[in-house]
Amino acid sequence: MASGPDLYDESSMEREYLPRKLTAILSADVKGYSRLMGEDEDGTVRTLAAYREVMSNFTRKHRGRVVDSPGDNILAEFGSVVDAVRCAVEIQEELKSRNAELPENRRMEFRIGINLGDVIVDGDRLYGDGVNIAARLEGLAEGGGICISGTVYDQVENKLALQYEHLGEQAVKNIRKPVRVYRVQMAADATSLEATGEPSLPDRPSIAVLPFVNMSGDPEQEYFSDGMTEEIITSLSKIPNLFVIARNSVFTYKERPVKVQQVAKDLAVRYVLEGSVRKAGERVRITAQLVDAETGGHLWAERYDREIKDVFKLQDEVTEKIIVALRVKMEKAETDRVMRRGTENLNAYDCALRGRAYVHRQTKEAIAEARKMYEKAMGLDPQFAVAYVGLGWTYCLEWLMHWGQDPRSLDRATELAQRAIALDESLPSAYGLLGNVYLASKQHEQAKAQLETALVLDPNDADSHASLGQILNWMGSPEKAIGLIKKAMQLNPHYPVHYISHLGFAHFLTKQYEEAVATLQKALVRNPDFLGPHLLLAIIFSETKRIDEARAEVAEVLRIDPESSLQAVKRALPLKDETELEMILEALGRAGLKP
Repeated sequence: MASGPDLYDESSMEREYLPRKLTAILSADVKGYSRLMGEDEDGTVRTLAAYREVMSNFTRKHRGRVVDSPGDNILAEFGSVVDAVRCAVEIQEELKSRNAELPENRRMEFRIGINLGDVIVDGDRLYGDGVNIAARLEGLAEGGGICISGTVYDQVENKLALQYEHLGEQAVKNIRKPVRVYRVQMAADATSLEATGEPSLPDRPSIAVLPFVNMSGDPEQEYFSDGMTEEIITSLSKIPNLFVIARNSVFTYKERPVKVQQVAKDLAVRYVLEGSVRKAGERVRITAQLVDAETGGHLWAERYDREIKDVFKLQDEVTEKIIVALRVKMEKAETDRVMRRGTENLNAYDCALRGRAYVHRQTKEAIAEARKMYEKAMGLDPQFAVAYVGLGWTYCLEWLMHWGQDPRSLDRATELAQRAIALDESLPSAYGLLGNVYLASKQHEQAKAQLETALVLDPNDADSHASLGQILNWMGSPEKAIGLIKKAMQLNPHYPVHYISHLGFAHFLTKQYEEAVATLQKALVRNPDFLGPHLLLAIIFSETKRIDEARAEVAEVLRIDPESSLQAVKRALPLKDETELEMILEALGRAGLKP
């Protein structure tokens, strides 16, 4: 039986749905409320009552209404997202000035999340995912901060004098699809252009390839248009004289109305390629245009109508046009390597595209489907090296995500990567896979060698830069690691949260504790349940004699993983420097982590 309230009377067999509406939802709660109550219940209750009154007054001022206020939470709705964001900013500014008058350990900071969504109306109460997403966004915000969903951002982007930091697609609890999230940059923490200047362009031609639009009218063809985009990115990425934005960052713009100049500014590139794909039966139509964002002019635009059997030639032609338009000089051998496809079997290629689409979903079920697709591709063309790499990643991810109990998963991934290299020794993704497998099994020197080879063959591979940086952290070369991780962030501006954690770890190893704390706290804004940053913060606070904060971080570690212990940390940290490892264990012991 389904849980939750029935929305219609089954006895009458007539559905009487509760009314729904589209509204802006503001959800807020207090950061560290339990600690505040534990230290001073009376004072906390008095401050909460005063701050709640402030928030209610601002809500009324901006034509909203408070829907509910249980415990330390406040839920409000607004008819306008602009009003909701203005209200949130004014609330945070007012509370910041009031907090300045309180001792630091008694300051009460609210986290605010805002979503525009469809909700169910039951009297004065509101229900549904529209409300739930706002609550999840609140959990992603830092104390005194505001996080908004993509639906809110799309409405307020050009209407308010604010800056926004894109935090990427975030998987949140009990919400089926990832949510696009932005952090509102308050006046105190906004990066001003006067202070820092806009991001400088790379010293070579720089390009972002936006996801090609599926014009087939069939959602089942998304894998094909996405695959076309990724194939072009993969080819361009191998060119040393180009700077190419990573797939993960450009795909944050998928199915969004975009302005080329804004995309170029966000990603710090000069050129943007956009296009569309229409696949019908045995024919495919592709349109593509290369835009110079600095001038707004088109360097090149073309439409192709071809038979599907010509898809490889078509991809090569688009890539060649880009290379010529950007005046990139290449030797013939280099051109041949860039254009290499690995198979002439269209069915095998199609299976590999489907497999890749499943891998990007990052679920246990999707990985199982990806494995079937890659195995089918290998059966259709046993010489197709890309299929071996894809299949290898399904085993590597299974091990990393703890989705399977088979201890041979890493061995199988190793075999597949080595087989791919035997088939095509110029395939960078094969070395990238092998490097990550060696890293997972703590074989540092082997991992380093494989990832260095991957970067020679594909100098624009952001993930290989980040992985090599983390390996250098473990090997005791954090200064070099910092440069690699920052390069990864430049290539993949909407970078995953583990890049931030790697950078924070490097700052910790170089004793840049303040920089490390600031970096790791940014990681926790993105994912409050990320175990690594909490552990590192506990170590840093313990080393700098901030014991209360260190113990608070250990409490977070145990909340996330109750089985955490000093022995578990020792097993998990593959540091080569035994002295460094002992220092870490001693610091965690002082912070309260048990043996």
